[in-house]
Amino acid sequence: VAELDALVTALSAVDRFALDTETTDVHAMWASLVGLSFGIEEGVAWYVPTPLPDGSSTEDVLNRLAPALTAEALKIGQNIKYDVVVLARHGASVSGPFFDTMVAHYLLAPEEAHNLDALARSFLGYRTIPITDLIGTGRTQLSMRDVSPQQVCPYACEDADIALRLATVFEDRLAENDLDDIATSMEFPLIPVLSTIEHCGIRVDADVLAEISAEMGSDIERLQAEIYEAAGGEFNIGSPAQLAEILFDKLGLPVVSRTSTGKASTRENVLRRLATEHELPALILDWRELSKLKNTYVDTLPELIHPETGRVHTEFNQTVAATGRLSSSNPNLQNIPIRSERGRVIRRAFVAGDGMRLMAADYVQIELRILASMSEDQALIKAFVDGEDIHTSTASRVFGIDPKDVTRSQRSKAKEVNYGIPYGISPFGLAQRLRCPVDEAKTLINDYHKSFPAVSQFLTRQVELARELGYAQTLLGRRRFVRAIDARNRMERSAAERIAVNMPIQGTQADMIKIAMIRIQERLETEKLPARMLLQVHDELVFEVAPKAADELAGLVEKEMVEALPLNLPVEVEINVADNWLDAH
Repeated sequence: VAELDALVTALSAVDRFALDTETTDVHAMWASLVGLSFGIEEGVAWYVPTPLPDGSSTEDVLNRLAPALTAEALKIGQNIKYDVVVLARHGASVSGPFFDTMVAHYLLAPEEAHNLDALARSFLGYRTIPITDLIGTGRTQLSMRDVSPQQVCPYACEDADIALRLATVFEDRLAENDLDDIATSMEFPLIPVLSTIEHCGIRVDADVLAEISAEMGSDIERLQAEIYEAAGGEFNIGSPAQLAEILFDKLGLPVVSRTSTGKASTRENVLRRLATEHELPALILDWRELSKLKNTYVDTLPELIHPETGRVHTEFNQTVAATGRLSSSNPNLQNIPIRSERGRVIRRAFVAGDGMRLMAADYVQIELRILASMSEDQALIKAFVDGEDIHTSTASRVFGIDPKDVTRSQRSKAKEVNYGIPYGISPFGLAQRLRCPVDEAKTLINDYHKSFPAVSQFLTRQVELARELGYAQTLLGRRRFVRAIDARNRMERSAAERIAVNMPIQGTQADMIKIAMIRIQERLETEKLPARMLLQVHDELVFEVAPKAADELAGLVEKEMVEALPLNLPVEVEINVADNWLDAH
C-alpha cells in the first residue's frame, strides 16, 4: 500500500503518463481486471496487481488510484478505450485528455497494421514480449489471472513504456502531417464518448428474437421446398459445387463468371443476373439472405446479452475503416440490413430500458448534401435549398422532363445514380444494380455529368489532387493514401480513383457525425439530461431517453447534428421516438 501511495504521488506530479490494463478477456465488458501498469518516463514503469498481494481488494486499489486516474494529466495508451471500459466496469472512472497511439498511427497510415508489436518494431526497432510467452496457446492456454504478478510485471510494464515512447514519436508526426488538430479535437475526445456508449450497451429482448427466429425458420423451410421443386430434386443448397451442377449442367443456364480455380461461380452478382432467366436463382438469393440473418443475428444475439446488465455491448472500432467511419463488432450492429424488410425486423428486438424510450436521429441524404456543398454545384444546391425530392429532381434533369412527369422507374434509376456517383460507380456496376444494359447505364452516367457539371468537375479534380498529393482528404484534412493511383494495372488504378472520389465525401460525413457525438455527449453530461447515447450506425445516432425529456433531447440532438460541420445548404435530421429501434424510424 505504501508503494501504491508513492505511485499515486508520482502520477499526480506529472502532466502525462501511460496507462495499460492486464485482464482476462479481449472484450472489455467481459474482462476481469488482473493489474494496471503505468509509465511516467521512458524506461521506468510500474505494475500494480489487482488485488494486491497484501490482500488489498481491487476496489481498494482503484479507490487509491482514483486521484491519478481523474487528474488533468494526459493519459496515454494503446487502444486506451478498452482500458477505460474495463475500469468503468470495475467502478473506476478515467478522465481525459487522452492520447491513443493506435488511433494516432491510424490517422498517419489508415491502411497499415496498428497493433503494438508492429508499431514497436517499425518506430522503435523494438521486439516486444509475446503474450504467448506468458499464457501459452491453444487448449492449454492460461488466463492472465493464472500467471504470477512477477511474470506479468515485465510484460505489462513494457506495454506502458512502449505506449509512452510511441506517443512522443507520433505527436511529432501528426504535427508534421497537419493531423494534430483532427487527433486532439476529434479522434481523442471521441474515446470517452465511445467508452461510455460501450459500457452502457443497449437492451435486447430475447423473446422478440425467439419469435423472429421461429418465423424465419418457417420461411427457410418453405423456401427450401420451393427450391427443391424448381431444381427438380433435393441437394445441399449451401454447397456452391452442387448448386453450380444444378444451375449450369441440369438447367443449362449460362455461366456468367468463373472462380479463381476455374469453376462456374454462384456468387450473388451471378445469381442476380441469372434471376431473369429462371426462378431458382432468385429463390437461392432469398434463402441465403434469410439463413444469414437467422444465423448471424437472430440466433446469436441472445448469447451476447450480458448476464450482469441484460444488454448487448457492441465495440466501436476507430481504426478499421480507412475513410474515418466507425465500425462495430461483437456484434456488428452496422451490418444489420436496413434496406430489406427481413433485415429491418431484427431492429424490433432492440428496446428501451424500463421507463425509457428510444430515439433515433438520422441524417437525411447527408453524403449527397456534402457532395453538393463541396462541389458548389448550383443545380444540386438549389434542389436541397428548395426542399425538393432530390431523386425526382435528378431524374427531371437527367431525363430532361418536368419533375411532375417523372415516373417511379425513372426516380429509382436516378436514386441509384445519385448514390453511385460519390462512389465512382462504373457503367457496368450501375447496370448490375439497375438490371439494365451497360449502354443504358453509360448514357445515364454521362447525362448525370452533363446535368451537374460542377459535380463532374469536382470529382475529376479529386482524382487529379490525389495523383498530385498521393492522398485523398476530407474537408477537415483527414487523409487516405492512394498509392495505386498511378498503377499500370487498370483495375488497381480504377480502384484508387474510386477511393479518391469517395474519401472526401464519405470521410467528411464520418468527421461530421463524430463532431456531433462529442458535442452531444458533452451537453448530456453538463445539462444532466436523463438520456444516454447508445449507438452510432453510419448516418444515425440512437439514444435512450426518459419520456419527459424526449422533446428537449430531440432539440439538442438536431442542433448539434446540423451544426457539426457548416455546409452551404440546409442539413436535415429526421428524429423519431418509439419503444424499439424499428419503430423509431
